[in-house]
Amino acid sequence: MSQTNKTKTTSLSESDARIELLHLQEKLRLADLDYHQKDSPTLSDADYDSVKRRYLDLLKWFPQLSQIATQVDQVGAPVASGFGKISHVLPMLSLGNAFDDEDVEAFDASVRKYLSLAAEQQLSYSAEPKIDGLSLSLRYENGKLLQAATRGDGSTGENVTANALTISDIPQQIANAPDVLEVRGEVYMSHQDFAALNIRQQERGGKAFANPRNAAAGSLRQLDAEITRSRPLRFFAYSWGELSAPLAKTQMDAIKRLTDFGFKTNALTKLCLSPVGMIEHYHKIEAQRASLGYDIDGVVYKVNDLGLQGRLGFRSTTPRWAIAHKFPAELAWTRIAAIDIQVGRTGALSPVARLVPVTVGGVVVSNATLHNEDYIAGRDSKGEDIRGGKDIRVGDFVQVYRAGDVIPKVADVDLGKRPDDSKAYTFPALCPDCHSPAVREEGDAARYCTGGLICPAQAKEKLRHFVARKAFDIDGLGARQIESFYENDDLQIQEPADIFTLARRDAAKFTKLKNRSGWGDQSAAKLFAAIEDKRRIAFGRMLFSLGIRHVGETAAKDLALHFMSWVKLVEGVDTARSAALAWRMADEAEDAERIAAKSSNRRAKIKETRDSVIAACEIQPGSAAAWQGLTGIDGIGASVALSLTDAFANVAERAAIMRLAAELEIVPPEAPPNESPVAGKTVVFTGTLEKMSRAEAKSRAEALGAKVSGSVSKKTDILVAGPGAGSKAKKASDLGVKILDEDSWLALIDQA
Repeated sequence: MSQTNKTKTTSLSESDARIELLHLQEKLRLADLDYHQKDSPTLSDADYDSVKRRYLDLLKWFPQLSQIATQVDQVGAPVASGFGKISHVLPMLSLGNAFDDEDVEAFDASVRKYLSLAAEQQLSYSAEPKIDGLSLSLRYENGKLLQAATRGDGSTGENVTANALTISDIPQQIANAPDVLEVRGEVYMSHQDFAALNIRQQERGGKAFANPRNAAAGSLRQLDAEITRSRPLRFFAYSWGELSAPLAKTQMDAIKRLTDFGFKTNALTKLCLSPVGMIEHYHKIEAQRASLGYDIDGVVYKVNDLGLQGRLGFRSTTPRWAIAHKFPAELAWTRIAAIDIQVGRTGALSPVARLVPVTVGGVVVSNATLHNEDYIAGRDSKGEDIRGGKDIRVGDFVQVYRAGDVIPKVADVDLGKRPDDSKAYTFPALCPDCHSPAVREEGDAARYCTGGLICPAQAKEKLRHFVARKAFDIDGLGARQIESFYENDDLQIQEPADIFTLARRDAAKFTKLKNRSGWGDQSAAKLFAAIEDKRRIAFGRMLFSLGIRHVGETAAKDLALHFMSWVKLVEGVDTARSAALAWRMADEAEDAERIAAKSSNRRAKIKETRDSVIAACEIQPGSAAAWQGLTGIDGIGASVALSLTDAFANVAERAAIMRLAAELEIVPPEAPPNESPVAGKTVVFTGTLEKMSRAEAKSRAEALGAKVSGSVSKKTDILVAGPGAGSKAKKASDLGVKILDEDSWLALIDQA
């Protein structure tokens, strides 16, 4: 992956990103309705893809905005009233994307890591063209086509069985098939057939289709199947859903089986034995793209071994065993008019290039991300040159590109066109919003404003985060209302607790609210009621809503499950505070030359240094143990722990948090019921696992209701020890913890 894809910053502030996200969300919703329900697309295929990728990219760079996102997993649109609904037994998910050779290599590396495969162990992949059409699922029972459904929203599709029966590429009867066979593939239209269809449309006075993909979608979704019959639709099979019996042991053999059943499969599908082979085949397909006669927008790679596919499983929206390698972005040259600094919720200072507007890939671009001060200086996070070491300055003539993720980025600088009076850009040491010092700690890519809640930019962004969908989600109180209340002297909301005290203010305050523009008796009453309704809040959700750096939704839930009560979390974080300070001192005290002298023992040396510094400090009783307990929670490392202790050590921020807590009833989490033999038990994995990766072991344990921890303590129930277990095994033995080898662990959980 290129450096521009690695750094998770954006050219927008969180406020601007939120506004753009909501705009794009509505645009996508209307476009989906026009395209999928009305068969009258208002956006071209390229424009729709561009908007969707921009939308998803904003969510990737601003994960906190996911609380207001409604189009993340939306595929198509809800089923139109003219069609019946069919629920997919297995969801029809989307694919993750790769945009360059390094992304493909990273995909292979991630698969190997998850499966604990060494580099020398062979791992093969299928590679096939990614058809730009409409996904369709075909269900056969006892060899007969029973029903056909569009992807719909991924869970529920439209019943288009009568229409599918008119497509000649789709067999109506199959011999020697499993009793239940769900074939998935893509309905498409060739370029030649598309051109002929549009000519007929125009001759009849009808509206021409925007592109073959829209034509295929509109044709398949006709309420009159005879209209579909008159349209030249085709179908490529490439996958399957529910099966009563396996098709084969590999992806390639399963595709061959689909061919034997009478389905058309893509002749360009090939078995590749390495990322090098995958990339070579990608470029071969890319070279043939213009002459294929149908639209494709990339190449899909899938792990060939179906058993390994099963082990790899799925993330929330994408499979781990497949990825789509998209075709490259377009490029353009323009001038940088200015470089601005924007401040986000966590205080991160993000530089933005203001460009002389230029069209890139059909979209007018006027901003581009510059990531951080190293990127501007021509260095990566390791201090190595990028762009040949060329820095970026105001007035520079730069090459801008929009990769598949759409966020505009700077690819190159033309030094020959650099103004004679240009000066190297100096990154600010003060926050542009509140003028507090902006510091960059060792290991951080960005500078952070130290102003906290006194910084208007941070305060507003934290409030917007607080009321977001996955946080408090208060009806009638969104980003726009927060902005209005923040600036209002009579009904001012400058911290989360103000929201709840607002609903307790006197009648005069209520009168002022209802008399404001856009408000009335009913809307004011509804807002106050909605606020009261949120006084009772889940512990994890409340913790996430605080917007503490590094404490995302998952970390917040993990912390809530560990401490089980708000009071215990505060006590634990407070107790760990002096050890956290010692940890920071240890970071500063590490002797780089001494550590580097024995690089193979680097981690041990770092730990030794930190432990000695912690021991030398006057730590309050129990602080070191509290710190170890905090950082020992699986998924909670030093970064999260330091953010928590920092937040509670900051007098103003702590006071604001505690004022909020006083307004709430914080509900502790409940452990999900599970009858597995490890449900509710705390499990620690140590040493080398030989039959599964650590990530797979953790995932399987948690799915069975176990809690996976990173350290051994009196609360540990089971230690799973592989070769090289070391000190954790000794500590577990000393504490009387049950110790299992990997085979015994697998035998235990297989009982579930």
